Amino acid sequence: MTAHTPSPLSLLGLGAMGTALARTWLAAGHPLTVWNRTPTRAYALAAGGAKPADSAAAAVAANTLVVLCLLDDDSVGAALDRVDLTGKDLVNLTTTTPAQARSRAAWAEERGARYLDGGIMAVPPMIGVREAGGYVFYSGSPELFEAHRATLAVPADTTYVGGDAGFAALHDVALLSAMYGMFAGAAHAFALIRREDIDPVVFAPLLADWLAAMSGSVHGTAAQLRSGDYTEGVVSNLAMQVAGTPTFLATAEGQGVSPELLAPYFGLMRRRLDLGRAEEDLTGVVDLLLRQ
Repeated sequence: MTAHTPSPLSLLGLGAMGTALARTWLAAGHPLTVWNRTPTRAYALAAGGAKPADSAAAAVAANTLVVLCLLDDDSVGAALDRVDLTGKDLVNLTTTTPAQARSRAAWAEERGARYLDGGIMAVPPMIGVREAGGYVFYSGSPELFEAHRATLAVPADTTYVGGDAGFAALHDVALLSAMYGMFAGAAHAFALIRREDIDPVVFAPLLADWLAAMSGSVHGTAAQLRSGDYTEGVVSNLAMQVAGTPTFLATAEGQGVSPELLAPYFGLMRRRLDLGRAEEDLTGVVDLLLRQ
């Protein structure tokens, strides 16, 4: 197989994401065998050149590189339970926890396969569209990643995050958790103006620009976590920020807005302050979240 010849692969799982992956590989000229528990989804791709397999075992047998994009970890186990994986290169793009990814890596290796786990940082419409900015985290066998890097990079950019098979899932969930935290803050902000004569469409650019400006603070947090000095480069210390929290809560009360999205974070800030960390930044909240 030369560098200019698209490599063959098998894809198990043809939901919205799996179908987007399949179409992108097919468009790039990769010979593709597909399988889905609901066969009609596989048949629909046949017109584009895919070869439907009548079973998961047949799909796995067809090619060395086997990509999984199923519902969950249990679905992976059910699909491959009695399948011969000897000599196969499994790339699991199914959404799982880090612990499930590590367990699945050991499971695959016991059956004679190399294993790579993936975390897709994109939605289906972003697949195959470079300018959309989607990418996939990969972790596990570095040899496997290097062997198939070019093929894996066809649907979306690749970011390898280490030999620990659980790291792709961990990076995925960590980033998405931050995203939901941002969504929570935005929801609270919109709720505050909801009953006022303020156009949310006019307000939105102000909110987006502010969130973008504040996002740079993660670099300072990271530097403090690495150094262990949470007072390094502090602009507004914890004591000052805690002193301001009653204003936010009172404003929510005045606007008839529940404080339930903000109160837990403010509570952690207060706990850290009570530990005598007045001169710190907000970084100490990270340590409070770690269970002893």
